[in-house]
Amino acid sequence: MEQSNLGRDFWNQRYISDDTGWDIGYVSTPLKAYFDQLTNKDISILLPGCGNAHEAAYLLQNGFTNLTLVDISPLLVQNLRENLAPYAGDHLKIICADFFEISGSYDLIIEQTFFCAIDPALRAKYAVRMHALLKPGGKLAGVFFNRSFEGGPPFGGNMAEYEEIFSGKFDIQTMQPCYNSISARAGTELFVIMFRKKH
Repeated sequence: MEQSNLGRDFWNQRYISDDTGWDIGYVSTPLKAYFDQLTNKDISILLPGCGNAHEAAYLLQNGFTNLTLVDISPLLVQNLRENLAPYAGDHLKIICADFFEISGSYDLIIEQTFFCAIDPALRAKYAVRMHALLKPGGKLAGVFFNRSFEGGPPFGGNMAEYEEIFSGKFDIQTMQPCYNSISARAGTELFVIMFRKKH
């Protein structure tokens, strides 16, 4: 199922045109701080809508051993396979696919500029899919925008909206303003940690 006008061709063209304003060029500072306190480096981690995967590169460089990256853009995925070739194999899987069509079972899923890139009409489906992809006790963690945008993508949101979308499938442990955003995003991001509910 390809999303209306935000499917493979749309995102592939963004990479062809180097129209990637969301890409800050390095691991997001709130996520870096979160990664640095993870002690089990063997957990299975999924990064959907991974883009240039700066977060994945940071995790791999710091000894994490079980990463799966998913993106819908064939060009981007080809570049990732070249750039991350030293890690290919047991430690890293890179999949070119629509997130809503993948399968698997993960301990941790990382959200970084993916939720804000999908059609807002798919947000409830995103929550259901995340729940299905997580192991019992698994976590969804990452950064969500706490602001609105004209048009989109990106598409914005706020705490009340996110609580409504996720509370049926997740126990929200943390949803608070980021204290360590990059300057361009200061005051506009929430850091979120949610545990998958049993049902």
